[in-house]
Amino acid sequence: MVRGRQSRIKNYFAENRLFAIRCVVAGVIAAVLLLTVAGRLFYLQVLRHDYYASQSLGNSVRLEPIPPSRGLILDRHGVVLADNLPAFQIELVREQVGDIKALNATLAQLVDIGLLHNEEVANIRRTILLHKVYESVPIKLALNDQEMALFAVHRYQFSGVDIRTRLARHYPLGETAVHAIGYVSAINETDMKAIDTDAYAGTTLIGKLGVEAAYEQQLHGKRGSREILVNAAGRPIEKKGEYTPQLAVHPPVAGADLILGLDVRVQKVAETALAGKRGSVVAIDPKTGDVIVLASTPGFDPNDFVRGLSVAQYASLSNNIDIPLLNRALRGAYPPGSTVKPLYALAGQKYGVITPQQIQYCPGYFTLPGSSNKYRDDEVHGNVDMRSAISRSCDVYFYRLAGKMGIDHMHEFMSAFGYGELTGVDIPGEKPGLYASPEWKRRVFKRKADQVWFPGETISMGIGQGPITVTPLQQAEFAAEISERGRLVATPRLVAATRAPGAVDIVARAPVLKKPIDIATDDEWSVVFDGMEAAVTTGTAHVAGAGAKYKWAGKTGTAQVVTVKQTESTKHKDADLRKREHAWFIAFAPVDDPKIAISVLVENAGFGASNAAPIARKVLDAYLLGEEPVAPDAHKPAPPHPANVPGPAT
Repeated sequence: MVRGRQSRIKNYFAENRLFAIRCVVAGVIAAVLLLTVAGRLFYLQVLRHDYYASQSLGNSVRLEPIPPSRGLILDRHGVVLADNLPAFQIELVREQVGDIKALNATLAQLVDIGLLHNEEVANIRRTILLHKVYESVPIKLALNDQEMALFAVHRYQFSGVDIRTRLARHYPLGETAVHAIGYVSAINETDMKAIDTDAYAGTTLIGKLGVEAAYEQQLHGKRGSREILVNAAGRPIEKKGEYTPQLAVHPPVAGADLILGLDVRVQKVAETALAGKRGSVVAIDPKTGDVIVLASTPGFDPNDFVRGLSVAQYASLSNNIDIPLLNRALRGAYPPGSTVKPLYALAGQKYGVITPQQIQYCPGYFTLPGSSNKYRDDEVHGNVDMRSAISRSCDVYFYRLAGKMGIDHMHEFMSAFGYGELTGVDIPGEKPGLYASPEWKRRVFKRKADQVWFPGETISMGIGQGPITVTPLQQAEFAAEISERGRLVATPRLVAATRAPGAVDIVARAPVLKKPIDIATDDEWSVVFDGMEAAVTTGTAHVAGAGAKYKWAGKTGTAQVVTVKQTESTKHKDADLRKREHAWFIAFAPVDDPKIAISVLVENAGFGASNAAPIARKVLDAYLLGEEPVAPDAHKPAPPHPANVPGPAT
């Protein structure tokens, strides 16, 4: 035996005992865990079966936007011009449809069954892709009964596509005042890039023209939201009983109502007088700038845009030779013709070029010194002074006046009245017109030869021809400025007052006044007034002015459209219709206390005296003498629409 070495004998009994204990403990733990799982399964599958079976079908809460009700648009007497009516539309949720391939197939199916046009699909697809995948995107607006029935028959074929009820814009008077009110139509790709998409979530329509576009923010309101339970297919579900979840609802705030200065009764008179013609009538309250009439013909039905135009329908409107989509009142630029003569008479006095009493002889034509070219007049007027030159519209008198005054003085004077500038009206799309000058030529033309200002241009501008254009809105503003002798110049506006959502009280908007045109004395103004009053009593517009029950003043204009030879005329009945002169007339009444200033344009109609002045007379009679519609209570011009109704609106 080796000394110091110890041997250890293995204890098999102790090891077996330890192992057995560990097995028992592990078994107990496993049994407890299994019993726990079994108990939990029993609780979930048996005791709470009904609850969780329901919960499995509605396993997510989605925030759904509630679009606000769009504000109403009313005329000055409370007549509703734009309201909201329930409508059905087809909407699509992209996440429920599937991938791009499935989306394309869905749109193709809708084309196949006749609910969409093939040419619309590309724009619809782009609009869908601009929205979030969970948003419901309208793809077909304002369904009729036939379209609803057609979709109902094929509904089973579509996933993620359904019919929804919305409030859609409605224009109860159709074409009436469409260029003033404007219209709304579906939000497109361009709109999506310009708007706050969160604020417009759930909204289908947006203002595109006129008041609808200019006051979009006020009319739209603020969207609300609500939490909804949806099942695995994304469809809303309801829960009842003790397990009903608490879902939050934040109601929307409706848009404000807008009250226009427009008088729809007088507007209809103007549009009826223009029926079958291409033209415009604009009437303004000189003291406030409120637009009483803004008519442009031909027009179109704005309800068609709410429903959605096909490509073919829009092409038919946009390619129409009469251009019904053109707002002639704001965007039609025309030579003013003889309507400029009253202001030139005022300028001649201011610059001391001529006195009102000075007699000029009109032989029926005018020639520049050293030139044989004859600038024609319509007749031989004989001896005329300033007052009779205005009332009888003698071109020769104003040819001479322009030649003596010179283009620099003319440009300075007419610019003070806003020629060549925007009026600042509160709806978009206005054109500034043009009042040319030598400086303008140097700025616009590159070639030296084109920059030369010719004496003949000055002479032509003396009777409102040549490089000078105005819009009917500008002409109405000029008439208003004359009526107030330049002392009170209010910016034209469509919206005169507002009403908060759900309220009854109207908040009037203060007129926006421009700097007075302190450019002439009362005596100088009186000469102009005398000439314009005589124009409607004994002068060019005496037929239209006969029997008026109020004292008024006006000026006719006949604006040449194309250059013609001295031996030709565009006034002849056989002349090409679209080469004939435009007919103009401006006026204001009553003279002593002007309440309305008006301009009338009729394209290619010939003499303003016979084709524009009678229209103005009808409008003035309707406004000043006609029976006013029965107006609601002063504090309640029309029933307010609900401001906080959580129902959807567009």
